Amino acid sequence: MPIDFPILNFAALAPVLAVLGTAALVMICDLFISDKRFLGYLSLLGLGIALAPCFVMLLAAPPAPAFQNMAVSDGYSLVLDLIFIVTAGLSVLISLGYLDHKGMQRGEYYALLLFATSGMMMMGAATDLIVVFMGLEIMSMALYILAAFNRRQMASGEAGMKYFVLGAFASAFFLYGVALLYGATGSTNLQAIGEWFTPERGNMRDPLALVGLGLILVGFGFKIAAVPFQWWTPDVYHGAPTSVTAFMSVGAKAAGFAALIRLLMVSFSNAFTLDWQIAVAFLAVITMTGGNIAALAQKDVKRTLAYSSIAHAGYILVGVAAGNIAGVTGILFYLMAYAFMNIGAFAMVTVLERRDAIGTSFTDYAGLGARKPLLALAMTFFMFSLTGIPPFIGFWGKLYVFGAAVEAGMSWLAAAGMINSAISAFYYLAVVVQMYMRPAADGQETIPLNLNGPITFTLTVAAVVTIVLGVWPTPLVNLTSLGLFGLP
Repeated sequence: MPIDFPILNFAALAPVLAVLGTAALVMICDLFISDKRFLGYLSLLGLGIALAPCFVMLLAAPPAPAFQNMAVSDGYSLVLDLIFIVTAGLSVLISLGYLDHKGMQRGEYYALLLFATSGMMMMGAATDLIVVFMGLEIMSMALYILAAFNRRQMASGEAGMKYFVLGAFASAFFLYGVALLYGATGSTNLQAIGEWFTPERGNMRDPLALVGLGLILVGFGFKIAAVPFQWWTPDVYHGAPTSVTAFMSVGAKAAGFAALIRLLMVSFSNAFTLDWQIAVAFLAVITMTGGNIAALAQKDVKRTLAYSSIAHAGYILVGVAAGNIAGVTGILFYLMAYAFMNIGAFAMVTVLERRDAIGTSFTDYAGLGARKPLLALAMTFFMFSLTGIPPFIGFWGKLYVFGAAVEAGMSWLAAAGMINSAISAFYYLAVVVQMYMRPAADGQETIPLNLNGPITFTLTVAAVVTIVLGVWPTPLVNLTSLGLFGLP
């Protein structure tokens, strides 16, 4: 078939092209600039430039197909682009101070982070399973290297290797599922797959397509760290540089959900609906429960946050299982809220993490309320918000996804989510107890904190957003509601 060049529509993908262009520019500048911090600020500039077309197209432009209808610029993809750009921007800010502290300030770090971001954005815009796979691999290859970026610590190399091996395993499941779906429907286009299922053809229960969907769900289960596919998560999150962990815990998870939701809502909104809703609901319950119970046994805050991210994947799966409009808007709200509160919590880990250590123990936070009251207050905001306590932004995220489950007739699933939120309070509030109710150990007050301008700015922005949008969530609700444009 001849290529119709107007349908390529590069303008529709302006945000992701801006990020890719910035990544290429960072790689070139890395050859000539000795102060690698400049490359971090250059990355922030590129991300800021990518924000402009996001807002313009989100508010003014109709959905625009691109590249022979293999990708689209619609409200859904653009809201996700905002989430990815915010996540990358906050992660770059953390990295500027963290990499100096660890002695790993290198230019390729920022290029890899931008390439991973572009892969996430491609997954959000993809309307074809081939493009989903391309975005998945661009993101994953960059994250494999970033996870192993700290050459001085064996745990970082181990994290990169584990992530690579199990990530490749997950990609194989995904590709097998795509192959079976193509064999059943004759297409990899999401819309064409959805149109293939018709009662007239008698293919609404095609077994080949059902197995293909199951394998794709397994592949996405690895990427979003859903139980029982989460075994890589604690070791990778703990061993990777903390700035990378902060980025992965939000960005990679959001990208997996972005592609999964579009697949289910576009291709399987009228076929196997009850099957995938039951499967996703089951995954949600075991993911919430498994992540929270494992987190209770941890003594390291970074590792606790790793298990916490598994539990939060379960909460988001509640919205996916609902399979309705309220679930999609709730998930988009949750992901944006999660970006601020979770990256804020990891930023606090970078402040207390010693140069030769990995992560921080709970006892490292003892007496922080007396030594650094503003830092302790910010961490308290993040812990309360991750728990889901009002009036913080995390409360609204959980309220919306649980409300979507109730609307879909899954009150039992919402109840399971609330019970798990109560369980999570035990380990989140344990950090608060350490900061305000436990005295610092002898000599702990003399340990220098890795507190610098970029990390201070990140903590301030994350804390302000966590509390302000918790008290007044309407702007974010209105923004995420625009994400419905482009989905059926």
